[in-house]
Amino acid sequence: MTDATQTAETAPARTTHRFEAEVDQVLRLVIRSLYSNKEIFLRELLSNASDALDKLRFRALTEPALRTSEELRIRLEPDAASKTLTIWDDGIGMTRDELAQNLGTIAKSGTRELLEKVRAAGQKDAPALIGQFGVGFYSAFLVAERVDVISRAAGHEDAWKWSSDAQGTFTIEPAAPSERRDVPGSSVVLHLSDEHVDLLRTWKLEELVRKYSDYLEWPIELKLEREKDESAPAEWRRVNRGTPLWQRSASEVTPEQYEEHYRHLTHDFEKPLLWRHFRVEGTTEFAGILYVPRRPPFDLFAPESKHGLRLHVKRVFVMEDEGEVLPKWLRFVRGVVDSEDLPLNVSRELLQDSRIVRTIKKQIVKQVLDGLTQLANERPEDYALFWKTFGAVLKEGLHYEPDQAERLAKLLRYESSAVEKGALVSLADAKARMKEGQKAIYYALGESRRQIESSPHIEGLTKHGFEVLYMIDPVDQWAVQSLREIDGTPLQSATAAELDLGSKDDATEQAREESKGAVEALRSRARTKLQDQVSEVRVSARLTDSPVCLVVPEGGLPPHLERLLRATQQDLPPQKRILEINPDHPLVRALAKLIEAQPDRAEIDEWIELLHEQALIAEGSPIDDPGRFTKRLTSLLTEAATRAVGG
Repeated sequence: MTDATQTAETAPARTTHRFEAEVDQVLRLVIRSLYSNKEIFLRELLSNASDALDKLRFRALTEPALRTSEELRIRLEPDAASKTLTIWDDGIGMTRDELAQNLGTIAKSGTRELLEKVRAAGQKDAPALIGQFGVGFYSAFLVAERVDVISRAAGHEDAWKWSSDAQGTFTIEPAAPSERRDVPGSSVVLHLSDEHVDLLRTWKLEELVRKYSDYLEWPIELKLEREKDESAPAEWRRVNRGTPLWQRSASEVTPEQYEEHYRHLTHDFEKPLLWRHFRVEGTTEFAGILYVPRRPPFDLFAPESKHGLRLHVKRVFVMEDEGEVLPKWLRFVRGVVDSEDLPLNVSRELLQDSRIVRTIKKQIVKQVLDGLTQLANERPEDYALFWKTFGAVLKEGLHYEPDQAERLAKLLRYESSAVEKGALVSLADAKARMKEGQKAIYYALGESRRQIESSPHIEGLTKHGFEVLYMIDPVDQWAVQSLREIDGTPLQSATAAELDLGSKDDATEQAREESKGAVEALRSRARTKLQDQVSEVRVSARLTDSPVCLVVPEGGLPPHLERLLRATQQDLPPQKRILEINPDHPLVRALAKLIEAQPDRAEIDEWIELLHEQALIAEGSPIDDPGRFTKRLTSLLTEAATRAVGG
């Protein structure tokens, strides 16, 4: 390595160096597989340029000679004729030795060392630096056949040129007169390969800057194409926004600014339902803005879709969140989170699991649930719109994060037997309307309101005036398993065997005992005939209009869960439920009398099986032999029709 005091006059005209072995490996890794998205080369180089400007500003605090009255900026200059793209910065620049060290060895950018000095000095106003990753510069070779770096270090007059084609070596030489810079800084010249010359288009560069580096603090200016007069002065236009909205105090931001930022972020023409602007300071520092849309994205239920959260590190866009920060059950949320110390892997594309990530995730969940709670309390009509759009997704949280069940329970909404179709009630509403003697909040699962309202399981509940919540979303079938109670009041399924219908008087109990005696012959015969299908046959206290139903014994699998498990587990053992019979139903009484009068009649067992299959159909479960069921039903209908016409 040459001595740092060498100048362009005393140093060799041109020297050739081999990359360190680690750099050569990194170059091959970058070019072949490290970055899945080649366009992020611009993000990396703009971040490096921003670092250089940060370093100059910081050193100028203690070195007045480095101060300048000129506005510091980053510039992009595309040149279609030479197929080059140049990234200029007016930053700290590099000496000859620094070019060799920083670009010829791995992780020697100097940023990490500078940060350590800043922390040791205890200076709060330290530069916001991002180049801790060590390999970002080499992403230039994703799109360039050769890269030149012309750099003049602050406080030096000489400019140097570093050049490489990524074939294992690089050269350093004094910059030619035409390449020398009037001010300190660096110019990275990318000689683009033919397949990447589309990057020289103005609109493409604007698109990439706004996608990845829109909120870098320093101005990023793009040289515009001359339409007619080639001799006219070059025209430059700033393309990045600068200070991001989330870095400001929420009190300084207007609703119109939030709405405009949301449109810019999502390309959604509608206003968001709500937003949350937050900042967390301490051992982990991050800020962000979260939005809840009014309408669902097209891929809301697509398992492979990325979530709507953009992750930034010190104002530089790094990646779309893929579930590490935004939980799956909040995937409808859109927004930005910007961390000062977000952990990333070497490619900045995959987040590492860490305490910092868990802290950010916890805060995001809190912010969203706080916002939804406020929306529900202050703007119930807007919350009803949210629920109809995203309620099914939010309920997934009951399953994925049971520790949030208590908070989520207060946000749940359902149709119920107490309100008109389409209206929604909360669990708190249902609790407030509980009747005297009611021991639980009741719910029923089904595919639709109509199906539940015709279910035999809720007959006794509605007869007693008890409200029943209608759970008709597919997700309810497993989400409700994490929902045990609300403010000390248990939730109970209408299909539960031990359904408590409140207090019973002596007259009711006496009448029930008399009814049980009247149908004992049927209960006993059914228990024998169906011993392989059901665990018990008993007289029902819940049925009023239907002859039979199946209920779930304590510890048993509800029918909806059994169906879900059978779809994925072929070896699930048979689940026996309890068959309840309605002692006051005309069919049940008539069949009981027939058994007493003609116990050997062949059709009796067929009719008992029909009752069991009827109960299976009523709960939504499949029957074992649909063909045989059809024949029995046809035979029964034929006999009834023949009698009706006197045949």
